[in-house]
Formats: sequence, C-alpha cells, structure tokens
Amino acid sequence: MRVVSLVPSLTEAIARSAPGALVGATDWCTHPADLDVERIGGTKNPGLDRIVALAPDLVIANEEENRAPDLEALREAGLQVLVTEVRDVPEAFRELARVVEACGVLRPRWLDEAEKAWAALAPPSRRTTAVVPIWRRPWMVLGRDTFAGDVLSRLGVDHLYVTHEDRYPRIPLAELRAAAPDLVVLPDEPYRFTPDDGPEAFPGLPCALVSGRHLTWYGPSLAEAPRALGAALRAALR
Repeated sequence: MRVVSLVPSLTEAIARSAPGALVGATDWCTHPADLDVERIGGTKNPGLDRIVALAPDLVIANEEENRAPDLEALREAGLQVLVTEVRDVPEAFRELARVVEACGVLRPRWLDEAEKAWAALAPPSRRTTAVVPIWRRPWMVLGRDTFAGDVLSRLGVDHLYVTHEDRYPRIPLAELRAAAPDLVVLPDEPYRFTPDDGPEAFPGLPCALVSGRHLTWYGPSLAEAPRALGAALRAALR
C-alpha cells in the first residue's frame, strides 16, 4: 500500500498504524518527528504533480484542511482520494477507524486507548466561558461546529462564539475583550501563541496556553489530550 497524506494529524495516525505505507506528506506534517517521506507542499497548496508522480494507491484528505479543487484534480488524474470530515470527538474516532481500514491494517491499540481516555472523562464540575483565538492580524476565533470546540466543551469550556454563523469568524479585539469570558484559550497552532505573544492582548483575563496538537489534531494525540488540556485549563483558572 502506498499512501499520501494531506492532513498532519492523519499522517501521524497512519505512520503509527501502518508503518512504511506513507510515501508522501505535507510540509506541515511534523509527527512523528523522524518521518522520512517525500514532502509535497502545504495542505492548501500541495504539489499535485509531485503527488501523482508518487503513484499512491490512496490519498488521505480532509474537507476542511484541503481544497476541493485540488482533490478533484487528483481524482481526475486517476488517484483514489479518501476525504474525512471531523466536527466532534465521536466523529474523529469513526473517521480514524475508516482511514486505518482503508490503509489495509488492523485497528491499532492507540485508537482503543484514545477512545477509553475520552469515555472515562468525568463530567465537568463546573462550566467555564472562553474565547479561543486561532489567529491574530486579524483576530479569528473558534465559531460554530468545530472539532476543537467540541473538545473544549467535553472539558467544561463553553466558547462564546459557538453559535456564530461562521466556523472561524473574524472578531475585533475590542469585542473579544468586551465579551468578558472567564478564560482565553490560546493554542500554539495554527497561529503560534506564546507567553509573550497573545496574553498581553487580554489584560486582566486568565489565559491558558495549550498545545494545538492536543486541541485540534485527531490521531494518537487524542489519548493524552484530556489530561494535557485539562491540566493547562486548570492551571490558568487557579
């Protein structure tokens, strides 16, 4: 089986589940750290000719991460393209199982462990409101119908733009401050918020700096995400 992955989190999942199957991945596929495959460009601007030249049996994509015209061009070139759709945690597990099966391997242990970790999660003792920026210049936040929003909700965090008509709305900073959330959640991707870049925009508000891999990736990181994210959220609210 020869597989090209256009989704960083699914690249990690395939590398863990079907060693040797991956022949190509995007420049943003950073896990596992020792992944040695052909790099085919970004998720939004992959090198289609390079992908075709690799002659994969399967291309793995995602309806949000990747552009529909690129996926259609790959199909027109005769390649099989599997497109995932993930908007919540249960859907992530279903789609991961589908990807692994399409790669021709048995269900991996890490997937069972990840499902158990989320099934064992205790109901939150209290609910916390938050804004969750994912970009600045301009400021963009989580909106409706997102995987990361569902992850946070299961951890007791209700982000304030969950009913916005856009999935990733642009909201002026003054409006974000005026919303008066209990917490600001700042992931390190897609924008790399750091202790020196992000919290200063929200004076007087507790800020939780969290791993974007734990918040937005659906793959092996799901097994440790409840613990890692929960610890970061609790630390910010002390």
